[in-house]
Amino acid sequence: MIEAGNKNRPKKGSSIKVEPIRDLKAIKRIKKLYSDNPRNLCLFTFGINTAYRANEILSLTVEQVDYLQAGDRLEIKQSKTGKHRSVTVNQTVVDAIDNWLKVHPDRRPSAPLFPSKKTGEALTVPAIHKLVKGWCREVGLKGNYGSHTMRKTWGYHQRVQNNQPIPLLMSAFGHTTQAQTLEYLCIQEEEIQDLYGLEL
Repeated sequence: MIEAGNKNRPKKGSSIKVEPIRDLKAIKRIKKLYSDNPRNLCLFTFGINTAYRANEILSLTVEQVDYLQAGDRLEIKQSKTGKHRSVTVNQTVVDAIDNWLKVHPDRRPSAPLFPSKKTGEALTVPAIHKLVKGWCREVGLKGNYGSHTMRKTWGYHQRVQNNQPIPLLMSAFGHTTQAQTLEYLCIQEEEIQDLYGLEL
């Protein structure tokens, strides 16, 4: 229950933006924190290394990832458009999946890749939202984080660390405009400010 005087409560009709994890050291701290929890480590690693939405990740089954090798393409049906979109998985993702599958409680091909410990059914998006919030809080991050944080983290570092062009990221996210992608990654203001650092 939210108290009437809660200043963090958004106004009616508005929403609070979920942020990417900008600090690479924080990403390493989360991975270290969950090094003995292969399911959560795999989920986090997968989430920050692809542009998939949380519900798309949760739709994965064991058979879809069982034999993946670095450089293979993984195809998932997009929840919003109904179209199939593929990503090329890297070695970090493959290692995380392999470590998780070694101890996965249900290796049937049709079993969900990320099951709930309580029900055995696939985790839900609200559960992921809660997990990500907890991970970020545990490593001392301030701000608003949730299920979209993993996807945004991938895009943010593709732009900031790898200098990938916005049109390419726009395509990866399935956005309709470059402005939408910049706003989604929470880097628009930073990039605009950087324009004023150039001396002519």
